[in-house]
Amino acid sequence: MTMPETPAADTLTVFMLVKTEPEWLGFPVETRFAKLREHVEPILQRHAAEVRMRFYDAEFYTARITDLWVWEASSRHAYELVVEALRETPFWDRYFRIVEIIPAVENAYARNYEQAPLAA
Repeated sequence: MTMPETPAADTLTVFMLVKTEPEWLGFPVETRFAKLREHVEPILQRHAAEVRMRFYDAEFYTARITDLWVWEASSRHAYELVVEALRETPFWDRYFRIVEIIPAVENAYARNYEQAPLAA
């Protein structure tokens, strides 16, 4: 079972605003990718049926954060399991500072009022 391309009505989307820490920036690029493969990739693979993640770089446009991690989860519980696993790695508040977590539901307003969402 894999996540659908278009979010279902109950899909939770979470925007996680993060900022790199000096320790992370001190690693060579190859080491950073090795650490991602070692610590983060197994978590993503373990939860791939219920959670999808996308990375966005933001350091070009803001000083507040360096990256935006967008999570789509089939349920709150699936997302919570991923966060619990991430918290057990050095990525949570050691290599990256979690600046803000913004959960959202796509087009909930339209669905709650039984209206078609605006097309873009």
